[in-house]
Amino acid sequence: MAEDYYKILGVAKNADAEDIKKAYRKLALKHHPDRNPGNKEAEEHFKKISEAYAVLSDAEKRKQYDNFGSDTFRQHYSQEDIFRDFDFEQILRDLGFGGMGGRMAGDFGGGRRRTFTQDAQDPFGGIFGGARQFRQMPQKGQDLQYNLAITLEESVFGAEKKVALQKENRVEEINIKIPAGINSGKRLRLAGKGGAGSKAGMEGDLYLNISILPHPIFTRDGNDISVEKTISFTQAVLGTTIDVPTLDGNSKRIKVPAGTQNNTKIRMKGYGVPGLKGAGKGDQYVKITVNIPKKLTEKQSQLVKKLAEEGL
Repeated sequence: MAEDYYKILGVAKNADAEDIKKAYRKLALKHHPDRNPGNKEAEEHFKKISEAYAVLSDAEKRKQYDNFGSDTFRQHYSQEDIFRDFDFEQILRDLGFGGMGGRMAGDFGGGRRRTFTQDAQDPFGGIFGGARQFRQMPQKGQDLQYNLAITLEESVFGAEKKVALQKENRVEEINIKIPAGINSGKRLRLAGKGGAGSKAGMEGDLYLNISILPHPIFTRDGNDISVEKTISFTQAVLGTTIDVPTLDGNSKRIKVPAGTQNNTKIRMKGYGVPGLKGAGKGDQYVKITVNIPKKLTEKQSQLVKKLAEEGL
């Protein structure tokens, strides 16, 4: 079981950033290798408190750590991930060291002066010198991307799909659950389905980039669905009822009020896309197109003329 970063630094889980920084500074000064030459126990403790501080001093990493817990967090974050964007040089300055660029130098205890270099994969290499054991730590595999096109119905109702992914010299089939309500442009993360790790490290993650195929009848805008229906001129004037298709394969009869204008949209509440994570369901909109005849029979023409005489 991985050690608890909060216990390593001796702070409560609700400690603020300043308390965490103070705790690290106190422990780092106590266990720094310049104060403990040749002391392997102090060296290991310095690494542990530095790793704990690298995570808890970063708001996003701390959030992930609190969500995952110690064991799962260490499975998903390699040593390089943990120390990425961690300004080790500035931390050493705070401890009484100075430096500039990629190198750090300064006085520490007894007037002794040492120079340090920082490595992205081995942040302690310049302090302890030589090839470090962190280079032998398990490394998480590469994250992979996969573009997945789904139908409109699958995006609305969800689906289970299978994709074939080329990995090194083999093809791996992966079962995927598409959540109901997912939209184009969203990404699905499948933990541990990416590239193979090195030195017994965890596999990377697979990210599915979702796109939605065009539909012959319906269009989607966010969580709303739209469909077009054409009615005659007389239906628009007098009003009518029409059957409107829905995405589930059924139809719903709706009323078109008298005097409906061309391009009017009629709302069908709750017939849209279910929102992700429990959000409300969208609506379906029916766009009404009024068909104006291009040619009339003689009788129809006479009737229209009479209507015109009546001021219509």
